Amino acid sequence: MSPTLTIQEEVSLQGMNTLAVPAAARYLVEIEEAAQLGEALTWAREHQQPVLILGGGSNLVFSGDYPGLVIRLVLRGRSWEQVDDQGAVLLLKAGENWHEAVLYAARSGYRGIENLALIPGTAGAAPVQNIGAYGTELCDCLESVTVLDRTTLGLKTLSASDCGFGYRDSVFKRQTGQYVILEVRLRLSRTAPLNIGYRDLQEYFGDADPGSLTPLEVAEGVMAVRRRKLPDPEVLPNAGSFFKNPVVPHEQYLALRERFPELVSYPVDDGVKLAAAWLIDQAGWKGFRNTTVGVHNRQALVLINHSGGSGQDILALAAEVRQSVLGRFGVELEMEPGIVGKV
Repeated sequence: MSPTLTIQEEVSLQGMNTLAVPAAARYLVEIEEAAQLGEALTWAREHQQPVLILGGGSNLVFSGDYPGLVIRLVLRGRSWEQVDDQGAVLLLKAGENWHEAVLYAARSGYRGIENLALIPGTAGAAPVQNIGAYGTELCDCLESVTVLDRTTLGLKTLSASDCGFGYRDSVFKRQTGQYVILEVRLRLSRTAPLNIGYRDLQEYFGDADPGSLTPLEVAEGVMAVRRRKLPDPEVLPNAGSFFKNPVVPHEQYLALRERFPELVSYPVDDGVKLAAAWLIDQAGWKGFRNTTVGVHNRQALVLINHSGGSGQDILALAAEVRQSVLGRFGVELEMEPGIVGKV
């Protein structure tokens, strides 16, 4: 075991997840260099411990304590590669704060990720969920990721097509035990059109000519819109959007629209995407609170932990919301965050 690798025992995870639910790790190690990761995984294998890879803790729910080794990636570093007049590739180590990386790119005049400002979490976690907002997804500009294969402990470079991206989905989410993301490469542009077509951004920018805006101005607009609707996890613990927008067949959409003419929807390739926030709001959950947890009063997609609730409290509320929407609309909502522990 490397002397630089310090494994701690019985460590609280409450400050390491944005829902601030109480949980503890039997063992925890912080990885500051890529070489340490293989050592930590080998230690876990030798000691027959399950492993949880943890970034910013912004997209998971601890339903209880974790009985094995939590590996917290705190790898830091960012740099530019393949720079030319048209653009460049931004390399981010897995532990880099995502929002700070967005602002860094925008201030440098590069376009591509400005619509993803203020999304909590780390760069290494961004491809797992294929994060997206305001008409942009990470897969739109991701060039490649460097990963460690947990089976062989060897490094690999995966292209965007290798990542199997879908709506809030990727091979990393479907095969959680196979890869650990160490680096992310994003191809950004100096000349690509800025995307302000999303309704909230159109309202924010009004009659402004998109060609006159800078990527930093768009990022600031996204931040302003998000802050109006979404609570700051450091002030009011939450995991961001808790449910995916469901996609239904066109026939089901037409039947729903007949019953609910104000149904909010967006056409997509394989059907019609429904606004989960509208469904939850119409089912009467927006602003709901019990003694510990609730639904945010400005954004029905966000479950909040307002008074020290547990992960089980959050999951129980999520189950009630899902059942209510299913009963009223016949539409099943899928949770975005991963669940760590027993449901």
